[in-house]
Amino acid sequence: MRRPFFPLAASALASLLCLNSAWADEVQVAVAANFTAPIQAIAKDFEKDTGHTLVAAFGATGQFYAQIKNGAPFEVFLAADDSTPAKLEQEKAIVEGSRFTYAIGTLALWSAKPGYVDGKGEVLKQNAFKHLSIANPKTAPYGLAATQVLDKLGLTAATKDKLVEGQNITQAFQFVSTGNAELGFVALSQIYKDGKVDSGSAWIVPATLHDPIRQDAVILEKGKDNPAAKALVEYLKGPKAAAVNKSYGYEI
Repeated sequence: MRRPFFPLAASALASLLCLNSAWADEVQVAVAANFTAPIQAIAKDFEKDTGHTLVAAFGATGQFYAQIKNGAPFEVFLAADDSTPAKLEQEKAIVEGSRFTYAIGTLALWSAKPGYVDGKGEVLKQNAFKHLSIANPKTAPYGLAATQVLDKLGLTAATKDKLVEGQNITQAFQFVSTGNAELGFVALSQIYKDGKVDSGSAWIVPATLHDPIRQDAVILEKGKDNPAAKALVEYLKGPKAAAVNKSYGYEI
């Protein structure tokens, strides 16, 4: 007696799904705080297209470096600079040949108040504000870039007593968004979507006023045998990730 075709097809489909599940892995990723929104968008496509799951932690690049050196279980590191991954490479703490620039960040001076920040950043020179938020320049590359801008504009001394430091760029953003600081230096990606600033008012800082914010990614030693780690790095080099990055104001 011939067996019905459908049960065989269902059985084969179930086997295939189990096989795909067996191939899927999870990757633990340390992500610079400025890249929170883009990686959340990329993670959805990454999981859909590869079956792998991305588990992200967000924070300051310098803090992540210390955690990695102390044995944190991260397998991929998306930094906010290129010097920290280069240092890890010199220390042989990454998979050889895995380091590459996944995005070039843009700094912005932002206020939650519409019309408060002008298009040329003259509000800084007017110096009528009480608090200026920046990320900690010792651990956060965007904070370092902010201090370079103030130095280039000759405003370091004038703003010194008005600075409010966040542990990372997310906290610097929160100080402004909650009104604890009238304005602050943030990552453009935090306020930018689909080609425009989506709230408040902002000055997109010219790249000539600070060192380039080249953001490098690496596969860490703990991820050397994880297929999902390699798959994520390759995915970040692809067109879908590039499109997401561009929509948040990053250069590719």
